[in-house]
Amino acid sequence: MDSRLLEILVCPVTKATLVYRKEAGELWCKASRLAYPIRDDIPVMLEEEARRLTLEELESL
Repeated sequence: MDSRLLEILVCPVTKATLVYRKEAGELWCKASRLAYPIRDDIPVMLEEEARRLTLEELESL
């Protein structure tokens, strides 16, 4: 994942910063409690494609 891209991406729901979780292949947003998938090195920044973060995942942020 390109670090310059990570610097400008924000959550489309809350406009909060995102955390790149390489092992999960996702971008996590603590504010919206959503995880956005990264497919073929392209972040899919659609709310309907995101999954809800678990309580354990939120606590690890």
